[in-house]
Parts: sequence; C-alpha cells; structure tokens
Amino acid sequence: MLSKVRNAPFPVRRSLGPQLSPAQFLVLGYLGVIFFGALLLALPTATVKRASMGYLDALFTSTSAVCVTGLTVVNTGHELSRMGQVTVMVLIQIGALGIMTMSTLFALLTGRRISLRGRLFLREDLNQGYIAGMVRLARYCLVSTLAIEGLGALSLWICFLQEMPWQKALYYAVFHSVSAFGNAGFDVTGSSLEGYSTNIAVNLIVALLIIFGGLGFGVLVDIYEERSWRRLSLHTKTVLRMTLLLLMIGWAAIGLLEWNNPATLGSLPLAGRVLASFFAAVTPRTAGFNTISTAALSPATLFLLIGLMFVGASPGSTGGGVKTTTIAVILAGLRSVIRGEDDVNLSGRRLPAGDFGKAVAIITLAFALIFLITGILLMTEGHGLMTTIFEVVSAFGTVGLSTGLTLSLSPVGKFLIMATMFCGRIGPMTLALALGQRTSLSGRYRYPEEQVGLG
Repeated sequence: MLSKVRNAPFPVRRSLGPQLSPAQFLVLGYLGVIFFGALLLALPTATVKRASMGYLDALFTSTSAVCVTGLTVVNTGHELSRMGQVTVMVLIQIGALGIMTMSTLFALLTGRRISLRGRLFLREDLNQGYIAGMVRLARYCLVSTLAIEGLGALSLWICFLQEMPWQKALYYAVFHSVSAFGNAGFDVTGSSLEGYSTNIAVNLIVALLIIFGGLGFGVLVDIYEERSWRRLSLHTKTVLRMTLLLLMIGWAAIGLLEWNNPATLGSLPLAGRVLASFFAAVTPRTAGFNTISTAALSPATLFLLIGLMFVGASPGSTGGGVKTTTIAVILAGLRSVIRGEDDVNLSGRRLPAGDFGKAVAIITLAFALIFLITGILLMTEGHGLMTTIFEVVSAFGTVGLSTGLTLSLSPVGKFLIMATMFCGRIGPMTLALALGQRTSLSGRYRYPEEQVGLG
C-alpha cells in the first residue's frame, strides 16, 4: 500500500486543513509579532523601575509599535529602560517594513528560494497590484529604508550634538530617525518634539523622513529608476500630487486657524509660526510627532486634523489611513458620475472597472469601524465627542496624535484602541478578506438585474 502511494501519479496533499489566504497569513503574522513584543515589554528589565508594567500595557505598547502608531499608555522616554526602548524601536522597524518583507529578506540571506505563495504573501503585505518583481522590491525596501534612516540619523546626530553628549545624541538620532521614517511617532525625549518647535533643522529633517516614509516603497523605487515625471507610473504621480495637495491645504489651514492662539502658534515668532504650522500639517499624515500641544489646538483645527489623519499616507508605505490614492479614485469616480461618464478616468488614464467599488468599500468599512469604536468609547470612557473621535481616528490612521485620552483609558478602552490600531495597520479591506470566506459557488452565477432608486 505504501509503495502504491509513493508511486501515485499525483502528489499526495500533506496538509490536513485548508491553507491560509495571504490576508489571513498577514493578520496572524502581525498578531504573532505583537504578542511576542508584549512578552518582552512585560519583563521587569523593560522599565526604569525594574517592575513589570503589566501585560495589558505591554500589549498596548507593542501593538502601537508594530502598527507604527505612537499612542502610548506609558511614557517611552521616562518609564521605559534602554532595553524597553530598543525593543520598541525594533518593533517599529518590523512594522514599518512589514512582516513578509522581513521574512523574505531573512529567507534570501539564508539562501532559500521564495515560492510563488511567498510572493503572493509579499504582494499583499506591500499592497502591490502585480506579483512580478516582488523579491526585487523587497530588496529595495531594505536598502532604501537603511539609506534614508541612516542619513536621517546622521543629520539628527549633528543637531543633537549641540546639547548632549555624543553617545546620547547618537542614540536619540537613531531612535527618532527610525520612528519618523516608520511614521510611528514614538519619542525618547518624554515630550515629543515640543522642545524643538523653532529648530529649523530638526523640524525639516523629521518632516522629510515622515514624508518619504509615507510615500510608499513602490513610489520611491519608481522615482529612483525613472527620474523623469513623464515616465513615472500613474500610481506614483497620483501619490505625489495628493501628498503635495494635502500638505499645502493643511499648512495653510493650520496657520490660519492657530495663528493667534497663544497656547500654540501665537507665542512663537513669525518664522516659528510658519515652521510649526508646516510640521503640524506633516505629522497627521500618520506620523504622530508634535512640536505644539495637540490638546491646546482649537476645535476647528482638531476637526481638520481628523480629516488629514483619516486620509493618512499612501499604499505600500509605513503609514495607515484609507490612503491618498483611495481618495483620488473616489474623487475621480464622483466626477465621472456627475458628468454621466461610463468610465472612471484619472490623469488621462481609464481605471479598471473594480477600482472605484473597492475604494468605496474601503471608505465605508473605515467609517463603520470609526463610528462603532467611537460609540462604544463614548459609553465606556465618558469623554466628549471631539476628544473621543480624534483618538479613534488617530488610532485608525496609525498617527499617534493624542489630546490626552489614551493615558486615561479603561481596560475596555485600551482593547478597543488596540483593535483600531491593528485594523488601521492591516487595512480594513485586508482584514475583511481575512475574516470573510468565499463560497465554492462564488463567481459561477449572476443574479437577475433590477434597479433601485438612488439619491
């Protein structure tokens, strides 16, 4: 009987259960890293007082780091030891590069070949539309990350040398460079970058790291290889245009709204106001650093930041949110509907038929998640609507800006914010695909067509 099985013309399937889809594999992969990071952060050596912070707070910190968010229930700079801070930095790096990117690079270093299934997982993690060139893109991700973070760390080291010993300056520079490019927002100063609100060099270096991290690895590769606007892909052009548009709108609006607010821009000199308003427009793109007090911002500015955080960064980047390209496709689709056009066109190109529907689904799922979590937190935490929804959108966009609600969260609130950060990092569509299950008859039949009234 054994010989017959061995000589069978078809391979015998060894797995007893169904194989995981790429979306399910990513969800489990990120959860595994989060729980392992929480175990490390729960050790007594991870805190300054050499006493465990408790597994719940360790789990929250690990989730925030892997999801590159920056919301914290413990002060990273004052309460975590050097071991705890380094653990957070490593988790940020893993979360920024992606689970499958790290796994692929490890496999390449050990001489293993990347299978087709592995390339499918990698494509899902990097949010790319094609499977070709995935391994090469993973290499570019590592090289570009190390190069940009290294240059950023060197630049920040020179800045920090003016006020601290070179060893401490180097550590601060490396940590904040990794955190900024990863769009994480963690800091070891204890008060984010509020002490550098008028420091032009520190502001511009951190802002550039945030912007480059939020563009996406595919965009960085396309810019490096093509080096000409005409040869850039539609995706790259859309990302660059939307990023510039949102930065300019945010910069101008924040400057106007906070110009005379003595608790934010009003107490700064003219150049400081311009610089601080620019940085405040950059950081809601899922970064989480702040040079002015977030809690002191006017309600109108907080409402504007909610919109910027909801959009977030771009696909395949280190940031969260619904992504800039999603908003661009939604706007293009609305224009086509208003004009009565059958196709959705963007920058002289016709988009695939399903792109507009996918963009609508992403926006709908994001709104539903934010609405649900906000409603529950209003009942469990007892804070105002603006404060609560700001924290929820900050968690979903993996931003990390906070008006102070996170520090006072109940255990239920912590779990809800953790879930929101995780959904924001994985993406609502990927999470929905991981939880959903396609039936065997899917795609084999079509229902009869009938219209319903709209609008």
